[in-house]
Amino acid sequence: MSAVSSRLPVFPWDKLEPYKKTALAHPDGMVDLSVGTPVDPVPALIQKALVAAADSPGYPTVWGTPELRDAITGWCERRLGAVGLTHGNVLPVVGSKELVAWLPTQLGLGAGDRVAYPRLAYPTYEVGARLCGAEPVVYDDPTELDPAGLRLLWLNSPSNPTGKVLAKEELTRIVAWAREHGVLVFADECYLELGWEADPVSVLHPDVNGGSYEGVVAVHSLSKRSNLAGYRAAFAAGDPGVLHELLQIRKHGGMMTAAPVQAAAVAALGDDAHVAEQRERYAARRAALRAALEAHGFRIEHSEASLYLWATRDEPCWETVAYLAEKGVLVAPGDFYGEAGARFVRVAFTATDEGVAAAVKRLG
Repeated sequence: MSAVSSRLPVFPWDKLEPYKKTALAHPDGMVDLSVGTPVDPVPALIQKALVAAADSPGYPTVWGTPELRDAITGWCERRLGAVGLTHGNVLPVVGSKELVAWLPTQLGLGAGDRVAYPRLAYPTYEVGARLCGAEPVVYDDPTELDPAGLRLLWLNSPSNPTGKVLAKEELTRIVAWAREHGVLVFADECYLELGWEADPVSVLHPDVNGGSYEGVVAVHSLSKRSNLAGYRAAFAAGDPGVLHELLQIRKHGGMMTAAPVQAAAVAALGDDAHVAEQRERYAARRAALRAALEAHGFRIEHSEASLYLWATRDEPCWETVAYLAEKGVLVAPGDFYGEAGARFVRVAFTATDEGVAAAVKRLG
């Protein structure tokens, strides 16, 4: 039982508990800016679709309903500029974290294989590699990696935690390099609709992939754009050969999105108005927190997209975490995302308007 868990790093959020206690002891309570979890209501049209599908006594399918596949292909073409997608190009998944964690295993990777991801990155990329016994490899520029044994390359634009966006030309160069060396590219694009000072581009765009989805898959989530983190609704889109193989494996594993959630996802992907409304909320919170942090002596780097500000006071990140916890504000230490983040903190602007206002006041 312990053989697999022993391969994994310590679950990072457990390290934050003492600082959470400090923040909770603040006379006016804690403002939690550590986790990027949505706090605003699920849009009414999505709730309505979920309720309407509540009488779902039969098993859902792993591939999803035709309506869901239509919704995914339609959204990818409308929003990402993808061309010529069919149902064979898409695969619903049970939240994007599940896919990230188990993808290397489902691809059949193991000892002797290498999985690469950004030097500053969501910890689950490393976890996925370690679960199957593959070697995790970090990069600054993936085209500088030795391609020998490199089986899976994770891109993440916009980045979690930094909010950095890869330019279209950069994505094009990386995809071309990966194809040249037979490396499968999976692009985590879960924050793509949350660009602030940049307009993120998908690897599904023909300018990036040359009109072919060979060796390229994008991963998208409804958690952030539609406040559906509690629904566990996400999907992959791209190379039909790769997705067909994953579909066969996931059928055996029973990795099915619940039927009412599939119906809710159809409603969410078919409506852009609620996304624009949520963006306005986040934009206001982002502007308020950024101004307060900078006025307080923080420097903000990257952060041109996503739901986070990548902030530093040029000191060890845990000192910053402790300093802010004394003010009743909880943030995530940058070293959760790699050693390169050791002097940064990630500040989420997913708290309520009241919470953000309280944090701004305390920083003031």
